[in-house]
Amino acid sequence: MYDTPLTDALAPVANALLKAAKAAGADAADAIAIEGRSVSIDMRKGGLEHAERAEGLDIGLRVFIGTRQACISSSDTRPETLEAMANRAVAMAREAPDDPHAGLAETSQLAMLRSAEGLDLFDPTAEPDPASLQDDAARAEAAALAVKGVTQVQAASAAYGKQAIWLAATNGFQGGYARSSRHISCVAISGEGTGMERDWASEGRIYQEDLPAPDEIGALAGSRAAERANPRKPRTGTYPVLYDERIASSLIGHLTSAINGTAIARGSSWLKDGLGEPVLPKGITLTENPLRPRRAGSRPFDAEGLQSRIKDLVADGILQSWVLDLATARKLGLESTANATRGPSAPPSPSTSNLLLTQGTKTRAELMAEMGTGLLVTSLIGATINPTTGDYSRGASGFWVENGEIAYPVNECTIAGNLREMLGRIIPANDGRDHLSSVIPSLLVEGMTLAGD
Repeated sequence: MYDTPLTDALAPVANALLKAAKAAGADAADAIAIEGRSVSIDMRKGGLEHAERAEGLDIGLRVFIGTRQACISSSDTRPETLEAMANRAVAMAREAPDDPHAGLAETSQLAMLRSAEGLDLFDPTAEPDPASLQDDAARAEAAALAVKGVTQVQAASAAYGKQAIWLAATNGFQGGYARSSRHISCVAISGEGTGMERDWASEGRIYQEDLPAPDEIGALAGSRAAERANPRKPRTGTYPVLYDERIASSLIGHLTSAINGTAIARGSSWLKDGLGEPVLPKGITLTENPLRPRRAGSRPFDAEGLQSRIKDLVADGILQSWVLDLATARKLGLESTANATRGPSAPPSPSTSNLLLTQGTKTRAELMAEMGTGLLVTSLIGATINPTTGDYSRGASGFWVENGEIAYPVNECTIAGNLREMLGRIIPANDGRDHLSSVIPSLLVEGMTLAGD
């Protein structure tokens, strides 16, 4: 297995950083080592457009002098570099402002699970060679071009990646895991000149065997692009808006951003007073599950060594919890929710992993039939979101719905509302795709403002 040898190779580097930090005078420290490899192939007009392979090792050190902290990173693991990193980080920490909320986890808080055992995050089969990736991309492009109405393919890509992580800290935590990924994507175009319309299809899996055929992905991109040909502007007014499953997760993303501990601690969230209050309709629950096997967002522990766990962020429509790391939890007088993430060059910050929203009982088509006249949104462009009020405005394109059925494609319109009100009246479909990190179905929102013709 890739998991054990590569993470084992990272452990000595992380521990050498800790040893150097203590020798330089740090009161406490944590270190992270990340090694990754990736290869991607892009095809266009039947030929190789771009090929890229990347390999690298990044290390990060965070040191504490009392409650002052500093972070430093490098890609050089020579002993003299580790020593210089530690000395520089300690010197930086001595000059840093005091932060009473900074610090490592207590030993009693640390995760018992310190590997990805049981999560199945790494495909042990051989890394695909560039020729097989090129063949996948070529097949996706050909399938898209075979769709009537498609005039060109902007890009067809196939990629593979693997990464290993090791986290170590002076509080005794030691743990690591590896993950792999495999992707195929295609962007197709219909029409000519100023009448061109673009759409896409993309699939990613941890295991190669779970990935759909490239022909299927390309054909889907092509059919989506062809359906968008000859769009019009929709009517201006107040209408129901149905967010297609492909982009519905963005709406829930605004909710998770609003309950992020960083925004709450700063008092800069439109949901800062929302704990214990209704934020979704009754009967709808939003669950975070970082322990789902074979899912891209899964992780056995967070970036501060706390055990990942399943929790309801919203239960039966009521907001249950903020999304917290140790620092934001301490600022708010609460306990961490084990949501810390970090890279090598910065301290941890809170973020969610796998999300699951309660599925409805009706299909997208049935929700369209119920909405009568309105907008089915399949693409969003740009965003103006007021983080303190929740006022929402986004460019959109998709399909105009008349008498419960798609009438024609639309573009160049804006949809607007207020997130607190919008989320409070969502109606979910039943089409959330289980293999995704965020399983969010299509969402119908009544009474939104559309600006078109």
